[in-house]
Amino acid sequence: MKPQAVVWITGLPSSGKTSLGERLRSRLIEMGKPCALLDGDDVRDSLVPRPGYSPLERDGFYETLARLAALLARQGIVVIVAATSHRAIYRDRARQLAPRFIEVHVQTSLQECVERDAKGLYARAYGGTAPELPGVAEQYEAPLNPEIVAAGGFDDTAVERVLAALA
Repeated sequence: MKPQAVVWITGLPSSGKTSLGERLRSRLIEMGKPCALLDGDDVRDSLVPRPGYSPLERDGFYETLARLAALLARQGIVVIVAATSHRAIYRDRARQLAPRFIEVHVQTSLQECVERDAKGLYARAYGGTAPELPGVAEQYEAPLNPEIVAAGGFDDTAVERVLAALA
């Protein structure tokens, strides 16, 4: 099979990365294209031992995620990665490894992310029990030149732009 692409969806926690990834995955399945969605939280929960959130553990986690995505893409699968990946170096490394790379930035305001945070991440971060949360104590380095910018997780125009880029 011909190598495919890694579509790396980045944004603040609770910005809509997974929602956008699921919408894209559904469309690819409708089109009969082999694809996989690697949600950062799901992958993190699947690894043993489970990686933590220290800088060293994050470095290792994102290197593993980038390598896994590239491996699957080389086997003919469109790989959608939905992960905060708050440091540009994580995304740059994924771009280097992938046979083809499309970066999607889910551009959502911090306030909107806080308001719809179903996991209580921001409440814990502002309360001091999750000091490592990107966008609060850890800087989120927004992409400078993403291939696609999405306005939240339900941006169908962004999904169509990704599909066009994959064609």
